[in-house]
Formats: sequence, C-alpha cells, structure tokens
Amino acid sequence: MAGIREAILSGEFVPNQRLIEADLSERFAAGRAAVRAALLELANEGLIERVQNRGARVRAVSLAEAVEITEVRMVIEGLCAAKAAERITGGDAAELRRIGEEMGAAVAYGDVLGYSRLNELLHRRIREISGQRTAAEVLERLRAQNVRHQFRLAMQPGRPQVSLPEHLEIIEAVCGRDPEAAERAARAHLRSVIEALARTDPGAH
Repeated sequence: MAGIREAILSGEFVPNQRLIEADLSERFAAGRAAVRAALLELANEGLIERVQNRGARVRAVSLAEAVEITEVRMVIEGLCAAKAAERITGGDAAELRRIGEEMGAAVAYGDVLGYSRLNELLHRRIREISGQRTAAEVLERLRAQNVRHQFRLAMQPGRPQVSLPEHLEIIEAVCGRDPEAAERAARAHLRSVIEALARTDPGAH
C-alpha cells in the first residue's frame, strides 16, 4: 500500500484530509484489511492520525513541530556525514562532487524543483555511504513527516542560493575524509534550515 504513502508525500492528500477506508480500497484496488494495515503503519510513522469514531486523517505538522524535527535531523545528519567521511571511496567522492556541480547548475538556471530533487539525492547518498542503517531509517521517517514544510522552504525566494554553499561545504568535508568538519558542516546546514523555516511563517510560533 505504498500508494497511500506516496499520495501523502506528494501533497495529493493534504493535512487534515479524512482518509476513508472504503474510498481508499476502491482507489488502490486493495482489500479493506490491507488498507487498514497500511493506515496503521502510516499512523506509526506519524503521517496520519486516527480519530475516535471518525477514522483516519492526514496529520498536520505545525511549524513548531517541524522545527523540532529538524533539530533532531541536525544531530543525526551530522552523525551520518561524519560516518560517510570515514567510509567514502573514490567512486563515492566523484559521485558527490558531480551532484554538487549539478546543484550549482540548477541554481544558475533557476531550476528550483531540479535543485530540490538533487538536494534530496545528496542527503540520501550521504546516508547510504555512512552505512548507518538505523540513522537512515529514522531520517527517512522524519523527512516524510516534514515533507510539506520542506517543500515550502524549497520555494522560498533565494533559498537555493543560501543552501548551495552549505551543501558544497558538506561535500568537500566528506570527500576530504574529515569526519569532524563533515559533522560541523551538516549541523551548520540544518541550523540554517531551522532559521529559514521560522521565516516561512513567523507568526506561527
């Protein structure tokens, strides 16, 4: 039942939207038991919430919670960057530098969506190179909960120009096999994300 999860992550199902088992069963051509199991799993992931006598709905993550999630990410992504710096191979380093070049080109051409995709790819590859599977699982869950705020952030005017040098610094530290610098760079980037999140909706605190 990956279809329900994908519909939430893509924004097709919006925060607070009710998810009715019969409708989902028909749409995804799945039995009610499979839909119920999928909703339970999504509730455990924090993507939906079950409401007494009213079924399930897409969980709305507040700005304050989005900031908390990013604070946790800051620590774990720092760990992954440090681990990646210890484990990186020549082939990995070439790939990360190529992603960095493509990110630079996306910013130069004003390709915000392309930059956003490369941003996600870079973070994922660093997680994979780190070999820290537990951290990767936690980060994937946190990213899923925060996806709408991340999208709003990506659309913030001038944001890619700010985050590009931060990403390039992470790439250089990881490729340079410097775990301490990699962790510092990753944390600095996520700190910048927290500051930018606060600016997306300054009245929501």
